[in-house]
Amino acid sequence: MAKIICVLYDDPVDGYPKSYPRDTVPEITVYPGGQTAPTPKAIDFKPGEMLGSVSGELGLRKFLEDQGHTFIVTSDKDGPDSILEKELHDAEIVISQPFWPAYLTAERIAKAPKLKLALTAGIGSDHVDLQAAIDRGMTVAEITYSNSISVAEHVVMMILSQVRNYIPSYQWVVKGGWNIADCVTRSYDLEGMEVGTIAAGRIGLAVLRRLKPFDVKLHYTDRHRLPAEVEKELNVTYHPDVESLIRVCDVVTINCPLHPETEHMFDDNLLSKMKHGAYLINTARAKICDRDAIARALESGQLAGYAGDVWFPQPAPKDHPWRTLPHHGMTPHISGTSLSAQARYAAGVREVLECWFESRPIRDEYLVVDSGKLAGVGAHSYSEGNATEGSEEAVKFKTA
Repeated sequence: MAKIICVLYDDPVDGYPKSYPRDTVPEITVYPGGQTAPTPKAIDFKPGEMLGSVSGELGLRKFLEDQGHTFIVTSDKDGPDSILEKELHDAEIVISQPFWPAYLTAERIAKAPKLKLALTAGIGSDHVDLQAAIDRGMTVAEITYSNSISVAEHVVMMILSQVRNYIPSYQWVVKGGWNIADCVTRSYDLEGMEVGTIAAGRIGLAVLRRLKPFDVKLHYTDRHRLPAEVEKELNVTYHPDVESLIRVCDVVTINCPLHPETEHMFDDNLLSKMKHGAYLINTARAKICDRDAIARALESGQLAGYAGDVWFPQPAPKDHPWRTLPHHGMTPHISGTSLSAQARYAAGVREVLECWFESRPIRDEYLVVDSGKLAGVGAHSYSEGNATEGSEEAVKFKTA
């Protein structure tokens, strides 16, 4: 029997929900492009419940314990005295989320000789040292597409909130004011702006489709060019590299994976080549941007605004400079963990575990690393190497 460690974020401060605003969530069975939603043999939860927090347990406890497995669920993941660190030595499987990642560094993998599967409840497996996983011969998998549309919706929301100066305007209402001039001194129309995405995979393409009705001029760059008919349908301009795109865009949204080739891509040099007063939206991964360069660009006015919900490390230390940036629209990493998305990624985790324990193949589109090499979505989206360096700073969130 296997030992499984599942790292999830804490319950709400007022306790695990006893009721929810809505009774149901829409059932999504097929994603754009034809990939089917997760198809486990069964689920032990009601879609729309809180599954991503510790008490939700991804709806897995009954399934795993009925088979005799040991199932440990915790939010305590950072530092040498954490529950994750203490329990990792004989674990076969670690389940984690991008929003509250269990950073599986090379050092941690070396301490866990029985570890065979690192499974992401959601999308994005950069919290695993992929090179160490390749060298060990581990399997790394994620639930591809389960929350891609959730993130795309969040991107559109953040673009509009930045361009229309929504957050300061809302705050004037809360303060009891009617400060129209203060609100509109930084408010513009999105219509007619040049908007570009760095990567046009599942999320980036969904963003382009959702922005087209706003009558903006669309741009993209990607290592894999879109089909000609899609470019024509969206009237989107392809750029061969990031620099070509950012020079012409008023709004840039980052939708590429984090790996050594994209780490710190948006540094002082690249930011200086953007249009003065452009907006940068990052719901991909924080380390694609240089933390301090973003702060400098906002303080100088080179960027009119920065919004996103990804930080490094996660959870971000209490003194992380992005918490106090001027003209920011940051949220904790929530874009892909709506209650709707949780039902899909929890079902996908159950599907992968059913395959794992029954020695059936895991869907190719879920695989990141398999048999000592990048595989599936990993071969399409990632490069070999490690992007976990610095993750030990996450412990500062608890100690600050």
